[in-house]
Amino acid sequence: MRLEADVYPVMKYNFAENPQIENKLHKIDIDQIDRKMLTFLQQNGRVSNLELAQAVNLSAPQCHRRHRRLEEAGFIVRYETRLNPASLGLFVIAFVHVSMEKGHINDLSGFKNAINEWPQILECYSVTGDFDYVLKVTAHDLKELSDFLMEKLMRMRGVSGVRSSVCLDEIKSTNMLPLPPA
Repeated sequence: MRLEADVYPVMKYNFAENPQIENKLHKIDIDQIDRKMLTFLQQNGRVSNLELAQAVNLSAPQCHRRHRRLEEAGFIVRYETRLNPASLGLFVIAFVHVSMEKGHINDLSGFKNAINEWPQILECYSVTGDFDYVLKVTAHDLKELSDFLMEKLMRMRGVSGVRSSVCLDEIKSTNMLPLPPA
């Protein structure tokens, strides 16, 4: 099966606004070894090249070349450390649905800049349906969440409505993408 890097959804980037990102994605064939490497790297991004090579039954130089090729082709976007929110006192997660005024939907630069600057917003998606955006927001407590919604988000130019859902329990949270079979 042929899997192309440009099929990989890079959610953080809008190719229409950042064409240089799209140019980095090259069409390459990946095989079962590449899939094993990608799966292993999703589970442990800090793995050494030697450990990765052993896990996929390759020599270290072969593994390094393949790893580099996957990075250059855009299959691997970045490496990151995932922190425990509770250890930082962040006990609240909420999904916030935002509606924009009809006149502001064409000029969203102020909204997008604010979203990217506010650290309590972990994720933001433009969506179809009754709302224009869905945000994943974290806070230390409900008061902090309320203050953020009332004092910042709802006062933004162009925002016409906000509806939030506070998470009661995290059932599943992962950044691991499913890889298609060979």
